Amino acid sequence: MRKVSIIGLDLAKNTIQVHGAGADGSVIFRRKVSSGKLLAFLSGVDPCMVAMEACAGSHHWGREISKLGHQVKLIAPAYVKPFVKRQKNDAADAEAICEAALRPTMHFVAVKSEAKQASAMVFKVRDLLVRQKTQIINALRGLMAEFGVTVPQGPAHVGILVGHVEDPYSNLPETARLPCLALVATLRLLIEKVRDLDQEIARRARQDDVAKRLMRIPGIGPVIATALEALAPPAETFTRGRDFSAWIGLTPRQHSTGGKAKLGKTSKMGQRDLRRLLIIGASAVVRWASRHGAAEGSWLSRMIGRKPPMLITVALANRMARIAWALMTNGSHYEAAKAA
Repeated sequence: MRKVSIIGLDLAKNTIQVHGAGADGSVIFRRKVSSGKLLAFLSGVDPCMVAMEACAGSHHWGREISKLGHQVKLIAPAYVKPFVKRQKNDAADAEAICEAALRPTMHFVAVKSEAKQASAMVFKVRDLLVRQKTQIINALRGLMAEFGVTVPQGPAHVGILVGHVEDPYSNLPETARLPCLALVATLRLLIEKVRDLDQEIARRARQDDVAKRLMRIPGIGPVIATALEALAPPAETFTRGRDFSAWIGLTPRQHSTGGKAKLGKTSKMGQRDLRRLLIIGASAVVRWASRHGAAEGSWLSRMIGRKPPMLITVALANRMARIAWALMTNGSHYEAAKAA
């Protein structure tokens, strides 16, 4: 059999499609392998490039396959899709992964270590609990509106709804009070769990030198600082701050043609968790500056009053991401005067 130069894996829970190709891209073999026998199969192949889509479980497989001597490449699924031919199936996907990995200008995803994935788990769990808490608050508001009890939007007014549900003398029927009490009990449990996770994140931020330096940037607190270190790849992966900001998804989408540069809305093709956190932190800075004023001569003071608040918020989040990349790259400390 000819020498295999690259292997494409279409990952799945039980059966994995394997596509082997030579240096010229010609097909050498196609076969299906169970997940339990994949490592044994790859151990019998001479060291080569093994490409996969960056999806659930890909980092685990990347670490295990690297131990066999293979060179692992992870590709974002959006970059693989253009190489899929007319029919969409596992074999075509594995072949498309091989073709995408052979492109000289292809962007790859760095394989995360087990410790890196474990440190990012707290943010994923916290995000899930916060979404569930929001769902319960919205459900409680909708149910209470059926009986004429309405409050302004926002979690700050949830206490009024909870008090109305728990008040035995309110006009809420007893048949409706019991299911609403179940929602209130679940809401309190979620609030407690989110508080515990916030304390764990704050503890990590106090013990980490990089997080301490990042928290000196206005708008970046313990959650954002530890998230930048846990969710982002090594800072050395990016050649400049704009590349890091584009990876997060804070740069404008281009519609340029004929030598004319046309910039549109934010692309949002990046790390959604970090983008959301940075925008939340930037919005707090913009609100404070709008009420109390920004430093004289700073970029923010020049932007306020000239541009819409949301545009300023996203632009500030972009600047925060670039500053964070610079601090993580050279190990320096934030200086407000230079940033202004």
